[in-house]
Amino acid sequence: MSKLYGDILYLIFEELQYDKKSLVLCLRVNKAWCEIIVPILWKNPWERLTHGKKKSLLNVIISYLSDETKNNLINYFTNPYKKPSFNYFSFCKHLNLEVIKKIIKKLTPHSNFKEIKNDILNLFINENMDYTHLYIPKKFDYHFNPGAESCISEIKFLKCNDRINDNILSILTKTCKSIKELELTLYEYNYNCGIAKLIENQNRLSSISFLNDFIGDNPSRMTIENSLIKHADTIQYFGIREQLETKVFTSFVNLKMLELMGKRTDGESKWNNIKDLSLLSLQSLKASNIPINCLANLILSSGKQLTKICYYNYYNDVVSNKILIQAIYHNCPNLIYLELLYRNENILDLEKLLINCQYLKRIDFNIYYYKESLFHVSFYSYVKWDNLFNILAKSSPSSLFEFVFKYTDENPELESLKLFFDNWEGRFPISLKFKKERDYYYESGYDDLVDLIEIYKEKGVIKNFVHYHYDEDSDLLEIYKTKRVINNPESVIKNSEIKSTSIWNRFKKKFNKYPW
Repeated sequence: MSKLYGDILYLIFEELQYDKKSLVLCLRVNKAWCEIIVPILWKNPWERLTHGKKKSLLNVIISYLSDETKNNLINYFTNPYKKPSFNYFSFCKHLNLEVIKKIIKKLTPHSNFKEIKNDILNLFINENMDYTHLYIPKKFDYHFNPGAESCISEIKFLKCNDRINDNILSILTKTCKSIKELELTLYEYNYNCGIAKLIENQNRLSSISFLNDFIGDNPSRMTIENSLIKHADTIQYFGIREQLETKVFTSFVNLKMLELMGKRTDGESKWNNIKDLSLLSLQSLKASNIPINCLANLILSSGKQLTKICYYNYYNDVVSNKILIQAIYHNCPNLIYLELLYRNENILDLEKLLINCQYLKRIDFNIYYYKESLFHVSFYSYVKWDNLFNILAKSSPSSLFEFVFKYTDENPELESLKLFFDNWEGRFPISLKFKKERDYYYESGYDDLVDLIEIYKEKGVIKNFVHYHYDEDSDLLEIYKTKRVINNPESVIKNSEIKSTSIWNRFKKKFNKYPW
């Protein structure tokens, strides 16, 4: 295989790095593909681990241990793996000590924990490894062998907290100069000031998450906040769970992404530092449980370049929601993506937003059943789908064709959908996604819904119509359609949904693992 051919394949497979299933299928094509894909799959083996995957991963880890160590564990791992032909862990770019610690602790007996811990850590922390991402748990303690710190010298991402061991923090400060992204959780009233030195020592810090996990005043935090001033010109992302004690925010002249995480009980005094903040380069704003007047003022002063706004506060009343929507359509002409709470009473303000924000491509509506009070009698308010669909069809800009409705098990009537699709005809094909609140779904009416969707897909009105729970790519309607095929193949074949026996056999083989 030529180097050029290999480089091109690598670039293609890199685009699939988050689609593990497709990569696993591709690595079976031939040895050349396998040699390219395995390093991609093993860049970060620690994410999305189920209990079964953790156990398999631990077995792979143990296969690399010395025979003496493996013999000590033989009673607990009766079928240990043979050492693989690939040195999988040499491909790791993420060193997640949080996950490694949990795997060892959960899946090995307590009496052997300390014994196996150092042996396993030595597999990952040595001069032959080269990491870009490092995750350190609370109170993590480890003695680096000579030269081993070189494996973390070029890390670009660090996640840690202020309960980090002083020795580990000293090694990080001395060794690591190239950290670009820092995710820092603060637990203590009196902070570890060594963290400020670590921040100051970086050459070009561009992203920082500054998360507090305690209650009370915190005057000593100023030391860490002031250490950010050195990076004021380079910081482009900033996330915070509580407003800053200092005015360092005002120095972030190139800040492009801001994430503000408040508490439901926060009043305006908790976030008054952002009310008059002007961030002229800001492009993305993500906020949860921030007092609405503070957020509206921020949008007023910093909204001209915003292309993305996500706001989460499931308890917003109609008035608060109105203030937010008005702030957006008056100040954010370049908005492309929006996520916000939907209330029936805000429909006219939503229409003005659609008219004023002509570059919108996607809107996510957070829809929750909520209680209203009339003469001290509480009742639930549901979505008036006809009104919402009418406004979307009538007033959406030509660029907008993707809508997501989250956190509701309420489904629009078929007649409402049909009218919506008829009104949408002639525009760019629409994509509708419904995130269901529960992990089960009701099949009643699904046959008619599936048939309606197919009709309008053939007309070119619908691009996607998805019901999902967690993952937008896991369509409950497609699962239902497959189930319908398996349970009643004869009627499906009659209707030409499956044209040949060979296709049916492939369907049956692929989906026989589902317990339907």
